[in-house]
Amino acid sequence: MRYRQLTTGTLALGVLLLIDVLRVWLPGIITIFGQAASTPAELMGAFALGWFVLAMGAPTVVRRVGARPVTVVAAVALAVARLALTAAPGGRTQLWLATAGLLAGLVWLVGVAADTDRPVPGLALGFAVNAALHAVLDTVDLVWRGDWVAWLLSAVAVAVFLVGTAQPGRGGAGNGPADAPVGPAEAPAGPGGGRAWLLAGPALLLAGMVALSPALARTGMSYLVAGDGVARSPLFGLAPVPVAVAGFLCAALTGPPRGWGRAYGPVALLGGAVLFALDRGDLLLPAILLAAVGLGACLALTDDTGQPAADTASAGTSAARRGYAVAAGMLVFALGAVGYYSAYDLGYPNAAVPVVVAVLIAAVAFTARAVVDRLPGPFPPLRAAAVVTALALLAPVLADEVPVASNRDGPPERLTVVAYNIRMGFGLDGRFDLAGLAEVVERQRPDVVLLSEVDRAWLLNGGHDTLDLLADRLGMPYVFGPAADPVWGDAVLSRWPVDDPRTLPLAAVGAPTGAQALAVTLDLSDGVRTAVVSTHLQPPPGKGPVVQARAVADFATRYAAGRPLVVAGDLNTEPGDEAFVEFTKAGLVDALAAARPLATSPADDPRQQIDHIFVSPGLTPGDPVAPRSTASDHLPVAVTVTLPPR
Repeated sequence: MRYRQLTTGTLALGVLLLIDVLRVWLPGIITIFGQAASTPAELMGAFALGWFVLAMGAPTVVRRVGARPVTVVAAVALAVARLALTAAPGGRTQLWLATAGLLAGLVWLVGVAADTDRPVPGLALGFAVNAALHAVLDTVDLVWRGDWVAWLLSAVAVAVFLVGTAQPGRGGAGNGPADAPVGPAEAPAGPGGGRAWLLAGPALLLAGMVALSPALARTGMSYLVAGDGVARSPLFGLAPVPVAVAGFLCAALTGPPRGWGRAYGPVALLGGAVLFALDRGDLLLPAILLAAVGLGACLALTDDTGQPAADTASAGTSAARRGYAVAAGMLVFALGAVGYYSAYDLGYPNAAVPVVVAVLIAAVAFTARAVVDRLPGPFPPLRAAAVVTALALLAPVLADEVPVASNRDGPPERLTVVAYNIRMGFGLDGRFDLAGLAEVVERQRPDVVLLSEVDRAWLLNGGHDTLDLLADRLGMPYVFGPAADPVWGDAVLSRWPVDDPRTLPLAAVGAPTGAQALAVTLDLSDGVRTAVVSTHLQPPPGKGPVVQARAVADFATRYAAGRPLVVAGDLNTEPGDEAFVEFTKAGLVDALAAARPLATSPADDPRQQIDHIFVSPGLTPGDPVAPRSTASDHLPVAVTVTLPPR
């Protein structure tokens, strides 16, 4: 029992560290190795998949060298890489440290699989604790924080992980000479566990995308608060996380039912994946809860009896089989992640990806051999669920209150407007840089901020709710307009109350990523109201976004209905281009004209004027500027507009 508890705890900690590394490595593919929408998606995908394919050779190394030495060396490499990432300066150094940590983590998993025939408790605890901690940390991982608390907690986790790894393991199964004495507490691993290890990668993918994603839970809550298809900042946005964590752990650590009752897990998982694939914000919460319970139940169906292997030879064969199973499962993780997110660059439908992965998990789980004489788990299910759920409950308790806009002392004479493409929160160095984004925006003392490339839960970008985090730093409530899917799009933040939000999906016209226009009305008190439209135009290959520009200009002028109007965002068009002219033809004025040329991209060497602010003729623009910053690959643009006299 003590050995299984140690193995389970060490496996859970290792999973935590590996997920930490993945949250750095995945964004690095599109922010450091390449650039989304400019570097070919096929090239970035090949880079990503290559390391998982390379890890398929790890079972052969384990069989020849032995599981224990490979596991220990890989664990040390994973731990060192995880700590080094906190201090990494960004750029290529960060990317290669994360890549080394990823490969070490994959090899470590293969080594652990050789010795572990009951991985479900460790995997389940690792996934659940990761979700709970991510919620408590407000979806900003320790690796991005860098303060002494983050260093202390990271060092403790790494130290406990290494101490657990260094403890004597089981005999046989590649640990040492075949005739070495084996005590009862260190019996060779049994022949089972292959199915559970195969599901490690697919389960990690669905847990990070749907089932155990705190950022997705918060986004789903904001849609329910809005009630009109446009998400707004909610109170207690992380409240669903403890429910999802508890349901997942109870299902994963409790013995599955017999007969056709075994189908409830696969059915729930498929239901959650289908709801998620429908790309509707109001369905995110039921998708999360169904997927969490279903995923846990599917893992429980693959949990084996833990019976010892008949002899050393069969133990070695089973160890190799488990090693190949976990390596293949992690390759499925990579294929699913690359297949899902590269669709936004290549332009093919990706809704089937989570459903296909759920079908794979459900099929493997439902066809697993029924558990007979189930051994007691290393951690009592209800106690484990209660402890981890209590941790997750800290998230809504510790969450900051949502800022509330108010009509200050009557209507203002001027409004300062900032438009900024924030690249999902990642700076030019590839580091998650909320402080840099907030600093350059706050410097302008804005009244309203229009954001493009806002990510609220993509696993590819680390699973952060960038919008809520930035809004909290700026002290400004937000309205969100989904574009590519319910968690990626554009937003408006305002110090004045907003109402009447509307969103217009824009025709793709061959562009890969979805686009929209989000319109809101600022209530400046005493009957003074100003319309604001935030958008991010996506040009088709080799052309300008003329069709989208025309649609936005028409939508904005109709929405404003004669009121003062501001339209801004990353428009991907230069002054004088046909798409740019569509806005001036609609009667709008280039608010940045006095500062032309005013290049905004790329941020470190701006050459393109593609971020713009347009205003209606009744507004008088002044002080146009594009302040320098490397917190994104674009520079923000800002202007102060004088409102017409009443």
